[in-house]
Formats: sequence, C-alpha cells, structure tokens
Amino acid sequence: MGKLLRNLLKSPMFVIGVSIFVLTLLIAIFGPLFYNVDTHARDIVAGPYAGSSSAHWLGTDHLGRDYVSLLIAGLRSSLYVGFVAGIIATTIGVLIGLFGGFRGGWVDEVLNMLTNIFIVIPQFVILVLISSAVKDGRSLTLIGLIIGLTAWSWSARAVRAQASSLRSRDHIALARLNGASTLTIVIKHVLPYLLSYVFMVFIMQVSSGILSEASISMIGLGPVDSTSLGIILNQAKDNGALSDSIWIAFIPATIVVTLTVFALYLINTSMEGVFNPRLRK
Repeated sequence: MGKLLRNLLKSPMFVIGVSIFVLTLLIAIFGPLFYNVDTHARDIVAGPYAGSSSAHWLGTDHLGRDYVSLLIAGLRSSLYVGFVAGIIATTIGVLIGLFGGFRGGWVDEVLNMLTNIFIVIPQFVILVLISSAVKDGRSLTLIGLIIGLTAWSWSARAVRAQASSLRSRDHIALARLNGASTLTIVIKHVLPYLLSYVFMVFIMQVSSGILSEASISMIGLGPVDSTSLGIILNQAKDNGALSDSIWIAFIPATIVVTLTVFALYLINTSMEGVFNPRLRK
C-alpha cells in the first residue's frame, strides 16, 4: 500500500487534482473567516450588478448581493450536496454489488434486475419528477438524498463485477471451509480487496452529485432554503444575465463547478491508473 501511495504522489494528475480540490474545500470552509460578508450571502451591499471594488471583488448580483459571498456560500452548499449524494449512492451501490456479486444465484438475479431497472430509467428524469413533487420542502440534505437514491446503479454494477471475480479465490474457499458466514466473508475477505475501488466510486459519485445539483437547480428545482452554485446560475439565467451578456453573473460559478468536477476527475483517473494492474505501465 505504501508503494501505491508513493506512486500516487508521483502522478502529476493526482497532485493537481488534490491541490485544486483541497483549495475548494479550504475556500468553502474558511472563506467566510477571511472575506467579511455574511456566510448565507443574503445581505444587500450595493446596487444591482455593481462593478468590482476593493470591498466587493467581483461586484454584485441582480439584487446587489456580494458575488464572492455568493460563490463561497454556493460552493459550500454544492459540496455538501455532493458528499451527501456520494455517501448514499456509494453505500447502496456497494452493498447491492457486494452481496449480489458474491452470493450469486437468485439473490444476484434479483439485485441485478433492480440495478438494471435504475440504469434504464434516466436519472435526470427521476430527479426532475421527485424534485417537482417535493416543491417547497427541498433542502440541501433532501436534494442530496434524492440524488444519492437515484445514482447508485452504475456503482452497484461495477462493484458486482469485482465481487464476482473474487468469489472463486482460494482464500474465500478456505474461509467457507472454516465455517465463516457470507456476511463475515464479505466484510473480512472481500471488502478489503475493494477498498481502493470503493473510494474511486465515492469520488465519482461526489462529482456526479455536484453536477446533478447544478443541473436541477439550473431549471429551478434546486434547494429553496440555500444558495448553491446551481442556484446562482439559475438566478443569472432568470434575470437576463445571459441575454444581456452580464458575464460576471454566471462565468465565475461555471468555472467553480467545472474546476471542482475536473479536480475529482483527475484524482479518480490517477487512482485508477495506480490501483488497476491492467492500466499500470
């Protein structure tokens, strides 16, 4: 494991990805301590679309709220949704994939059928339908929960393939001969082999959660009690920033979303290159 970690640290993609993502985390967590604006970005500090100044680095939005404060609050919310969605989707996908792939038989068939159903139905359609039904009760946690409950299927499919390949290993057969239960074998003898893979799945689920939140918020179905990066883009769209070419209203939020997701992609790709023997040079 130590050698693999050293190989990761030698990967420029990994270092760049981690650096960008750690920077976004630091800004989201500690930004309000250094930028003297309310953390919820609700204060009206100047006129609409005021230009940049020493007090307001990127100017203000259509309501006169400080735009940097909006970005900090939006980044915190989007990361929160991403992590909630990532934890839920990864947990469901890993559990279903592990027990289906390792157990086999009718258990695998039932779980695989359930997974295929969720794969066939477009996730975005489900997100739109559920978010529309909830209406005024859409909190950040609920949005993350909805995304997580609809995004686990491809994770389950991938983990199932890995678990199936471990089912016939010698150490698994030995554990069965010693009378170990299926649950014990999965936890002690299968899951440790898949930890790096599970972590990569989690990274991509967080990335997917951030993008999904931005997508549904862009069409007005995001959280109603908080500012997120998607909400910033939605408000810019609804208030004519696109048609009036007010670039500052949506370009920074777009860059933040893109950089965050790109950083997670770099981390995941570099980890796959190190932990997947078939991709190692």
